[in-house]
Amino acid sequence: MTVSRRGFIKLLGAGTACLGLSRLGLNVKPAQAYATSMKTAGAKEVVSICPYCSCGCNIIMYVKNGQFISSEGDPDYPVSEGSLCAKGAAFRALHVNEHRIVKPLYRAPGATDWVEKDWSFMLSTIARRMKDTRDRDFTAKNDKGQVVNRLDTVFHLGSALMDNEECAVTVQMLRGMGVYQIDHQARV
Repeated sequence: MTVSRRGFIKLLGAGTACLGLSRLGLNVKPAQAYATSMKTAGAKEVVSICPYCSCGCNIIMYVKNGQFISSEGDPDYPVSEGSLCAKGAAFRALHVNEHRIVKPLYRAPGATDWVEKDWSFMLSTIARRMKDTRDRDFTAKNDKGQVVNRLDTVFHLGSALMDNEECAVTVQMLRGMGVYQIDHQARV
């Protein structure tokens, strides 16, 4: 959305006027509540749990005509009292987004263009490259003869969209392959 300079000044003036009216004793809360309820009117409330950390905050999801239309924190949940972290607040946008890539894209070594591929190609390519790297670079023993069973040439950075269970299984898989350089981008 682009706003012209003149439009920005109009919006700023309208916002200032509304703020001034609210300071004069006019109660704008009913109007705010009505505006909020318009978005979710007629929607079914479904309580779910945020999967992104161990707090397990409740998220109220609103579903209308089979579509996930909105989400918010649950004020009855004792830990967060309706507040959500950045990932929890963006829960809907992370799952229902026209910019989200839903098919695998592949860029061959040296190529400049991304090509859409199927999942079997992508998973077999990743598995083959991991196996080749592990076969080539795996270290069973260090210089002192101690058993280390490690793979120094692979690093894993987890996604903030992975839930606790996905993270646990991923770390177990990586440790099983000898990868020890593991970090996670789950910090808010």
